[in-house]
Parts: sequence; C-alpha cells; structure tokens
Amino acid sequence: MKKNLEAIAKRSGQEEERLGSVSDHFEGLFDVISRVTGAVARAFFVVLLIATPSLLLPGQSQDTTQIVVLIAFFAALITLIEYSSSYPALIEFRNAPPLNRIRFITLFLIVFFLSIVFRGLSDPTTLTQFITVVGLLVGHVIDFPYSPVRLVIYLMPEDVSPDHLSLVRASAGISYLVALVSLAVFMIVIRVSQWPNQAERFNFWTNLPTFDPTMGGDIVTRLNRDARFNITLGFLLPFLTPLIVKTASGFFDTSMSQAPQTLVWMIAVWTFLPASLFMRGIAMNRIAEMIEHYRTRGAGAIQPSLARA
Repeated sequence: MKKNLEAIAKRSGQEEERLGSVSDHFEGLFDVISRVTGAVARAFFVVLLIATPSLLLPGQSQDTTQIVVLIAFFAALITLIEYSSSYPALIEFRNAPPLNRIRFITLFLIVFFLSIVFRGLSDPTTLTQFITVVGLLVGHVIDFPYSPVRLVIYLMPEDVSPDHLSLVRASAGISYLVALVSLAVFMIVIRVSQWPNQAERFNFWTNLPTFDPTMGGDIVTRLNRDARFNITLGFLLPFLTPLIVKTASGFFDTSMSQAPQTLVWMIAVWTFLPASLFMRGIAMNRIAEMIEHYRTRGAGAIQPSLARA
C-alpha cells in the first residue's frame, strides 16, 4: 500500500513537472510572438514616418522616391532586428516606456506638420493655412537676435524671396512648438508615473545597451555626468547646427537646401535632436536618482540590524 502511494505521488509530481514545462514553453512562445509582432508594427510606423514627406509633397522625382524607399527599408530592418531580439545593440530604453514612444510621436508630428506647411505652396487648404499661421505666430515670438530661428534665417541665400523666408520661419515655429510641448508632456508623464517604476527592475542591458555599468567609476556619478552632457548639448545644438551648416555650405550645392523635402528633414532634425537629448538627459538623471534611492534604503536597513547586533 505504501509503495502504491509513493508511486502515485511520484507520477503526480512528474505530471506536474510536465505540465509546468509545457506552460513555460507556451509562455516563452507567447513572449516571442508578442515581441516580433510589436517589432513588425514599429517597423511599419518607421516606414510611414520616412515616407510621410514623399506622400504629402507633390512633384517627387523617381530618384528621390528610390532613395526614400531604400532609407525606409534599412530603417525598418534595423528597427525589426532591434525590437525582435532578446537584447538590443543600439536602441536605448526599449523596455522602459514611454520615452521612445514620445520621441517617435514628436518626430512624426514635426515631419507631418512641416510637410503640411510646404504642401500649402501648391495645394493650399484650411489645414495648411491654419498650421502655417500658428507656425508664423510662434516663429515671430522666438525670432529675436541670435536666436536659433534668426540663425536659420541667416542660412538662406541673399536672393531668397520674403515669402520663402516666412515659410522657413513658420516651419521653425511649428517645429519648436511641437518639440517644447512634447518635452513638457514627457516631464509630466515621468513625474506622474514616477518613471522608472521602482517596483520593477530596470534592466541596464536591454534599456542602455551602449552603457556598461561595470566599467569605470561610480555608476551614479557617470549617469549624472551623462545627463548633464546631454542636457547641455541639447541646449547648444540649436545654435551650433546653423553655424556648422553655414561653414560646410561650401562643400555642397546650397540650392538643394531650398527643396521642400530637404527643408522638411533639415528643420525636423534641427528641432528634434535637442528635444531628444533633453529627454535622454532627464531620463539618465531619473535613473541615477533611482539607484541612489536604492542605496539609501539599503543603508537604512543595514543600520538598525547593526544596532541590534
């Protein structure tokens, strides 16, 4: 009787172990499917982002279309590989939303609104006129001596028409409006959600693949240093970029910079990169605060135990 009970218990344990392994297998399979599906969706949105100016702006040449398709293909491929793999190699904060989502939405809105503004040159509508007027209002407010907008205006050739200058000013205004609103939304979201969530582990290998926490110096000091560097660079970049472009203008045809699609991407990068660097700097600072919090809490837990000893 005892042997029979032991045999039944053994078979029951084996059955539970088998069911557990099957359950783990299906959970792993579901995670892979979910990750690949998300990667495909993100790759599609990247293609949509890159193709937006070509879809909205008329008169695109065949060579331009081929270049856009090639760039969109490689960008989608990189996105698909990075988000479908277990450990990314380039993309930061993959598993720490909403940083990358706000970044992408910011860039997409900037590119979309700029494309709408330049579309108004050939196909004016109520939407194009409204966005252009809003951009002009913001552009005039931030167009003061030595401002980034004034520096961009100085980049234009001397024989450019006043209407073209107004269009560039409107583009800069609407881009900066989107960038500043997105930055404010990001700061509010991470403050309200207490990002990064201290109840969950922050994985450095998946969220900061280019940052080695085991290499050189205290990690909190390094994170704070990187945060200050990103914020400082984000502040200086709007002023430095026009100067760099002006210096390098002798090496390429400046008439290309007046093409609508070229202007869309130049202004988009000029306004998006500083906002993205600000967000990265703020995120680095928050991670440093999280680590410092864990250290303080751990030291506080050790002190009472030492006192009792």
